[in-house]
Amino acid sequence: MSFPTHRPRRLRRSELLRGMVRETRVSTAGFIYPMFVCPGTNVWNEVSSMPGVAQQSVDKFLEECREVEQLGIPAIILFGLPSKKDAVGSEASAADGVVQRAVEAVRKAKLNLLVMTDVCLCEYTDHGHCGVVKNEVVQNDATIELLVAEALSHARAGADVIAPSDMMDGRVGAIRKALDANGFQDIAILAYAAKYCSGFYGPFREAAQSAPQFGDRRSYQMDPANVREALREVAMDLEEGADAVMVKPALAYLDVIRAVRENFDVPVGAYNVSGEYAMVKAAARNGWIDEQRVVMEIMTGIQRAGASLVLTYHAKDVARWVKG
Repeated sequence: MSFPTHRPRRLRRSELLRGMVRETRVSTAGFIYPMFVCPGTNVWNEVSSMPGVAQQSVDKFLEECREVEQLGIPAIILFGLPSKKDAVGSEASAADGVVQRAVEAVRKAKLNLLVMTDVCLCEYTDHGHCGVVKNEVVQNDATIELLVAEALSHARAGADVIAPSDMMDGRVGAIRKALDANGFQDIAILAYAAKYCSGFYGPFREAAQSAPQFGDRRSYQMDPANVREALREVAMDLEEGADAVMVKPALAYLDVIRAVRENFDVPVGAYNVSGEYAMVKAAARNGWIDEQRVVMEIMTGIQRAGASLVLTYHAKDVARWVKG
């Protein structure tokens, strides 16, 4: 193809033309909005590193859920802050835990929202790791038993989708088996299949009060250098019964999202994580970037890479911009 016969700029002349030939159209149809619930009443504590995101009690959480529903965002994912923590994260599976009560509140309010729940122990343990610790090593198989109990408690409360994020080997299969055995065959599993040990999680650890008290999570979360390993993780989770898979974080791992999309014919999610959100918010507040333009470019990139599900703290803003 050569100039002047071929002039790509012809199709860029106006917004109408650009819109007609646009290859990727940002849609909120696959958006999942992360929310943090905590004990108490009338609590709304904004996370300092994540403007607009708060730790909130179930009553305030329900108010925001109504806003999310009105904006046309189809799903939320819940993270819980317990009233007390211990070595094994006991409150994670408590029938009256904050996540369980939040799920029940959405059901009672009859909101048209898909309710997803994060299944992990890091928010609930006093050491901040995602499982049972012995001699400062996270114990895989002992942790799975607790994750199964947590997943079942979420299903009993009325969750639509269980999302294990702990990265223990074999946890998807154990959760699937337990759900099926207890009459929850229709509850879907969205597996954090390729969750990397990333530096982008800092603000989340403030929001969820889940920073490790010693060491880090490199022995169970993935090495940021690896792609082929991600494909093995995805294959294992699907073999064990996952219905959809997720890559986390998103922006530094667009190549992983693309590889998963090209190798597996299942819904692929991407978590646009707290650090990615915080950087945009900080730059916008300083007047360094056009927030709407940059966020929409990020959403386009994530969906262009192949993600049909996007977990993002920008969800409400994007929904307003798309509607506007």
